[in-house]
Amino acid sequence: MAESLFKDESEAQLSSDPWPASIGATPVDAIPVAQVSSQGLPLPIEVQPLKILWSAAIVLTLIHIVLLLAFVPWTFTWLFTWSGLVLAILGHFVFGMLGVTIGYHRLLTHRGFTCPTWLGHTLAVLGMCNLQDSPARWVAVHRMHHRHSDQQADPHSPLVSFMWGHVGWVVHRHKVFDRTIHYAPYVGDLLRDPFYRRLERHDAWLLVFIAHAVLITAAGALVGYIAGGASEALRYAASWAVWAVAVRTVLVLHGTWSVNSLAHMFGYRNYATKDASTNNWLVALFTHGEGWHNNHHADPQAASHGHRSWELDMSWWVIRLLEAVGLVKNVVRPKAWGS
Repeated sequence: MAESLFKDESEAQLSSDPWPASIGATPVDAIPVAQVSSQGLPLPIEVQPLKILWSAAIVLTLIHIVLLLAFVPWTFTWLFTWSGLVLAILGHFVFGMLGVTIGYHRLLTHRGFTCPTWLGHTLAVLGMCNLQDSPARWVAVHRMHHRHSDQQADPHSPLVSFMWGHVGWVVHRHKVFDRTIHYAPYVGDLLRDPFYRRLERHDAWLLVFIAHAVLITAAGALVGYIAGGASEALRYAASWAVWAVAVRTVLVLHGTWSVNSLAHMFGYRNYATKDASTNNWLVALFTHGEGWHNNHHADPQAASHGHRSWELDMSWWVIRLLEAVGLVKNVVRPKAWGS
């Protein structure tokens, strides 16, 4: 590498394969899912003994506290067609669907399609605006999940407990994900790109989140000033910070976490996968198609997660649109549809 990301090693041995063979083996002591349902799944060895990540716990607590201000009438802006609420909904699509579902997940993690570098980077920036970690670390966690789904090595199986699969894993230290050098083998394809390497330094991804929150708040202040002067500038700044940033961020967070938790516990199964993944229509609706999780585990690289006519997948519609205008290529269709 031209520049080093790591403190101890001058260069990491990175694979260009997004699914390196060295991390593909199933643990020999893997517990069958049928047995887990009655006895519970042990915590991953890498999180034992449990140690709280106070930085994550504090930030997530603060964003939830700010969300509570949405119940204060003063923060709800009536002019400009309920601007804060409208921006929260639009942000759920722009940052949540484009950034996390299409960018972090279907493009960066699974390579379900290809696109120009500028578009991939743009989707990654949108993904960082959801307080869900850097692109490389997010991808590493998800690839490990697929390698060991609902086994002890799975970072966030709800078969440990619902709360562990939903949010507990986020706020506890995992020895593989505590330093980039440890999870680099999972994301060698990303870390070959200087853009993603830079984001790993000094939590640069968090600065992106903060910058986008400041810009949205400042835009609210400007709109409020135009609408009614200095007093409205303050109210609109607060409204947009609460609704367009905090409310939207928390909704996207819980949507993503629900795929990890609810979509491994409740729903139906089209495929006999080796894990407990399910298709959950409510999660799919809330996450723009991610809730068709059993389909996804049966065919991870497919860019479409909805395999049946009633399994609506809005993210797939967007990918198809981008394909139609020539912005994405090599789109991977589900094997269930045939070649």
